[in-house]
Amino acid sequence: MNLITQAGSEVAGESGTSHPNQELSIESCVELLNHYQQVRAESGALADPLSAEDMQLQSMPDVSPSKWHLGHTSWFFETFVLRKHLTGYRVFDPDYHHLFNSYYNSLGQPFARPQRGLLSRPDIEQVFAYRRYVDQAIERLLTEEEPPPDVWNLITLGLNHEQQHQELMLTDIKHAFSINPLLPAYQEDLEPDEAPTGQAHPLGWLAVPEDIYTLGSDGDTFHFDNEGPPHQQFIPAFSIASRLVTNAEYLEFMEEGGYLEPRLWLSDGWTWVNQNHRKAPLYWQQREGHWYQFSLAGLVPLNLDAPVCHLSYYEADAFATWAGKRLPTEFEWEVAAWLHRQPDTLSSANLMEKRKFDACIESSGRPQFLGNLWEWTSSAYQPYPGFRASTDAVGEYNGKFMCNQMVLRGGSCATPASHIRISYRNFFYPHQAWQFTGIRLAGDPV
Repeated sequence: MNLITQAGSEVAGESGTSHPNQELSIESCVELLNHYQQVRAESGALADPLSAEDMQLQSMPDVSPSKWHLGHTSWFFETFVLRKHLTGYRVFDPDYHHLFNSYYNSLGQPFARPQRGLLSRPDIEQVFAYRRYVDQAIERLLTEEEPPPDVWNLITLGLNHEQQHQELMLTDIKHAFSINPLLPAYQEDLEPDEAPTGQAHPLGWLAVPEDIYTLGSDGDTFHFDNEGPPHQQFIPAFSIASRLVTNAEYLEFMEEGGYLEPRLWLSDGWTWVNQNHRKAPLYWQQREGHWYQFSLAGLVPLNLDAPVCHLSYYEADAFATWAGKRLPTEFEWEVAAWLHRQPDTLSSANLMEKRKFDACIESSGRPQFLGNLWEWTSSAYQPYPGFRASTDAVGEYNGKFMCNQMVLRGGSCATPASHIRISYRNFFYPHQAWQFTGIRLAGDPV
């Protein structure tokens, strides 16, 4: 009889905790306010290198202007916390309820996402005034009133929501800048890779035994609703790569006609390649026989030892087929990440706080499943057994998107360290590549 092994939420405690169903103490309110102020200040710091014109850009429907991200995250706190829980709260501007609503249809008709770049008004100064107004109101709620217990969970959810938008601010402005022929840098003095001339560690294979594993968050720490409930699943033995696929390895796929061979591609993927005339990953450019990659530091020479980045699911799957391997399921990924986790998993990970905003060479030989790049899995984004979305407006947060998207795991160089955990489930459509996405291969037992 196989051992039932818990694979779920180790390392999750870094992401903030749920609060017991009791009145909040003064100490709890102070702790929550400090965390709130820290996260909100980070959003402002990410906006510092941008001009008002930069923050207005929307280069495609999937991208939102930085200004909109800053307004929407404030709208979340105003809508779900302040309007309900702060005595006598008056909204900053009634029109903002429509302008900064993302997809909460139960709260009214949101402004059309593809047209967010047309919102020149309110201007950026008004949006920052809105943020200050909301911040002051949250401070009053936590220092001058006796908030009910659910305020802890609502604010914690709002902070994790804001951290998602911090990552989107970076990926969205990168896409917008890539359209500009000047190829401007978001920030020219980004922290360099510690080993810019280093080499990727030789690819190894990590063994995972067959077993019945318990997957998903156990609920003891903060998690999004789509990470639960925990459930058991039998997973056959498999092997998984010790590091991500590199630019050099992907370039070999390209040079052997990877984008020209239909047998490597899913049918939808082959249609996508031809409709979009795709011949290389997003942001790659070839100049005078040399490859370059657009980054948040501008156009830089392609580092062959760094992990290949900004791939669609179709590209990841085609490469895996060409390599004679496959993408792991999200459950295989979670088990492998848990079994091969390191004591310093978060502190050593390439996450947003490192301020590299690019994938780093994996040269140590130590498996690192968190940070660097979001990793495509072969799993469709679907609910776990027993999942039920809440019946209020917050229930629209994740559940209604469980259709036609694929799951990614692990976080990226733009993910805040206090936001990521092994059980975290990200999800995107298979054609999307503007996020920091990469490939980790899986296969049969070694």
